[in-house]
Amino acid sequence: MSRLAQTAGLTDVQQEILATVRDFVDKEILPVATELEHRDEYPQAIVDGLKELGLFGLMIPEEYGGLGESLLTYALCVEEIARGWMSVSGIINTHFIVAYMLKQHGTQEQKDHFLPRMAAGDIRGAFSMSEPGLGSDVSAITSKAVKDGEEYVLNGQKMWLTNGGTSSLVAVLVRSDEGHPEGSAPHKSMTTFLVEKEPGFGEVRPGLTIPGKIDKMGYKGVDTTELIMDGLRVPADRVLGGVTGRGFYQMMDGVEVGRVNVAARGCGVAQRAFELGVSYAQQRHTFGKPIAQHQAIQFKLAEMATKVEAAHAMMVNAARKKDSGERNDLEAGMAKYLASEYCKEVVEDAFRIHGGYGFSKEYEIERLYREAPMLLIGEGTAEIQKMIIGRRLLEEYRFQG
Repeated sequence: MSRLAQTAGLTDVQQEILATVRDFVDKEILPVATELEHRDEYPQAIVDGLKELGLFGLMIPEEYGGLGESLLTYALCVEEIARGWMSVSGIINTHFIVAYMLKQHGTQEQKDHFLPRMAAGDIRGAFSMSEPGLGSDVSAITSKAVKDGEEYVLNGQKMWLTNGGTSSLVAVLVRSDEGHPEGSAPHKSMTTFLVEKEPGFGEVRPGLTIPGKIDKMGYKGVDTTELIMDGLRVPADRVLGGVTGRGFYQMMDGVEVGRVNVAARGCGVAQRAFELGVSYAQQRHTFGKPIAQHQAIQFKLAEMATKVEAAHAMMVNAARKKDSGERNDLEAGMAKYLASEYCKEVVEDAFRIHGGYGFSKEYEIERLYREAPMLLIGEGTAEIQKMIIGRRLLEEYRFQG
């Protein structure tokens, strides 16, 4: 166990879960991650192992067959998994956001129908907000649902679905104008639909097409896709929570959990980059001594370790705040912003410590260097986090003139 990124006050059960996950990462993920990543291959054996460990049900309540653990436990597991290979943490993150949204906002029938099979990993979740033309501006969603008897007909194109191909349940945010007259606030006319589908690519159910994997710079292995709805019919009982117009709030609640997750991923990738840097610095010799004995390298290691420690502390604080039932958008935004920025810096320093070898695909740091940038844009860009943080600070510190 490393000295850095320790978490005080964990229960015996939490420590046992984390030790099991860390052991799995060291034995089953790290030895194969770089090879699979270079081939952009879906890590089926790793996913089966996570399923066996019960990780797909980590935060799902025990009454539905899950482990009923806290967001903190989940975030610490994500940190460990991202330390092994960030793509694997992406496979469970979107699943968890959908399970969390169902747990918090679903009707009793929806929870009974989906959560037990999600806990077992038999149903795998993806969630879909983004569209080709909107980026961070969720209020500009154009995909639409129109009521037709006991069903809704959905049309539109969604973008950047993690698990788009492998998932069998997608939470899709679209506009539904019923009961919301022209000119009402855009976020009040949005609804989340629970769309069931077959895994795979092409037309996966009538009116629903998953065109194929988007080829990416990093974050490989996990499938990132588009989703095209053309006359997709969804029964009215698959509106999340049973009432239209609440989709924006439901998604934002899910995204808060997602932001803690992205912070945890940043912590895990940064930890791995530090491990690689500090190890290489003690093995590589220049001018007659290990480069770790050069002050310039020691300064880098000191900065890297401090960033790993600070990001971990903020991530843990954001998770604990959500677990306590308090609003955590400020803390989640800060943790996501800091952890992703620090991750990029720690990875770059480890890359520099490796010198020319950092540029070689033979060394693991090359993979991390391509993975880190995704954290700067996933679950809301750094700029969006700063906007959220700024607004919340002005709410908290309102000038009393």
